Amino acid sequence: MLRRELPRGAQEGYVIRLAEGRLAPAPDGGVLQPVVPWTAEMQPLGYWHEVPLALSLEAKAGEDWPAGREWLARLPESLFPLVSTALQVGAWLRNHRFCGRCGAPAERLDAEFAMHCRACGHRNYPRISPCIITLVTHGDALLLARSPRFPPRRYSTLAGFIEPGESSEEAVRREIFEEVGLTVGRIRYFRSQAWPFPHALMLGFFAEAASRRIRIDGVEITDAAWFSPRQLPQLPPLYSISRALIETHLAEVAAR
Repeated sequence: MLRRELPRGAQEGYVIRLAEGRLAPAPDGGVLQPVVPWTAEMQPLGYWHEVPLALSLEAKAGEDWPAGREWLARLPESLFPLVSTALQVGAWLRNHRFCGRCGAPAERLDAEFAMHCRACGHRNYPRISPCIITLVTHGDALLLARSPRFPPRRYSTLAGFIEPGESSEEAVRREIFEEVGLTVGRIRYFRSQAWPFPHALMLGFFAEAASRRIRIDGVEITDAAWFSPRQLPQLPPLYSISRALIETHLAEVAAR
């Protein structure tokens, strides 16, 4: 269990080694390096089962370091917050070494996740980008779509970033209409998931379509189709909220 309180004053603990979006395997095959003394360059992350935990951001990944997605696929779900936090904090540290206001070097603060500029006083915190991810249904059928970035034959739910000034419910309706040309009626919130690629917070929803007439945008979506629960394409990985939305719908259909 990850306790999200920075271990101020800690001088040793677990370490996660990260470089180029890849995490170093530990001697036991997991992601947590054994308890060792910390260096000043390490970023404290919190407590893992009450043992202090830090991130070591390194210049180059080893050839045997799996990428973040590979780790999420192989590790138990209980470790998802650990890997997600390390990846997101690592991306923030790498991308915000200089002040975004005046360009002066920024320095890390010990009391919180923050980069502070002594030149102008600007303080930068880890970026979190809210997104919606939605399973559109019509009766038992579920609408799944393909992005041009997906592996061959994989289909998933619809997703998109929330625009400035927009509520999550408005984003659900807008994204569905923009990507597949559908209007939806009832919207139901499911749950959220931190998605560290690189810093998204996915807000999961179910949405009931008013019809089955699809018009894909051809840019963000290259194909979309209605699928029966008895005949499905290749689905997203088990650790994703997209797969959780699909599996929840399938369980609800089976229980009816």
